[in-house]
Amino acid sequence: MELSVWRDIFDAKARDLYPATDPSHDFLHIRRVATKAIELAREEGADPMIVLPAAYFHDFVRVPKNDPRRGQASVLSAEAATQYLSGAGYPARYFDAIRHAIAAHSFSAGIPCETIEAQVVQDADRLDSLGAIGIARCFTTTSLMGRPYYHEYDLLAEHRALDDKSYAVDHFFVKLFKVSETLQTASARIEGARRVAFMQDYLKQLRSEIAP
Repeated sequence: MELSVWRDIFDAKARDLYPATDPSHDFLHIRRVATKAIELAREEGADPMIVLPAAYFHDFVRVPKNDPRRGQASVLSAEAATQYLSGAGYPARYFDAIRHAIAAHSFSAGIPCETIEAQVVQDADRLDSLGAIGIARCFTTTSLMGRPYYHEYDLLAEHRALDDKSYAVDHFFVKLFKVSETLQTASARIEGARRVAFMQDYLKQLRSEIAP
């Protein structure tokens, strides 16, 4: 089957697999990552037959961020995705590469990307944590955990230690701004820098709105 046919099949599966109960990891997140991954694949010369299913199913098994099993999520997702693809009749010759791309996409797993396809999928997922959508996802996750957006008296942690387990804005500095430094493909690095600049401008605007 052509890749466009597989994309329709994956789209239908993803709608069932990723509910809207967590908008930071819902179907729309998956679709954005898949779309960006295919775009990067074209620019970087990666195989879309590996990239597309890996992007669609990189979060096949969801483990909450505060769960001690978090580091195992990508490996569990890789195995579950491969089982699904096998049952769906996807060409088995791609399975090892798909499994690796899914397992290596995660920060928590600490698995180095050994292929351009793994790099592309990882970059597409990490780009979705930056820019306008990255801000929305950060605040969504913070809200689901019952935490405030920012420290009441020190928005940018100028007189205190950063604490992203307590405040959403702190997560910008603890992790999100550093994400762009981990992007592996040239195309993603250019896009990542643009999105980080937007986030920095956002913080300036936020500070102007809440300053006493």
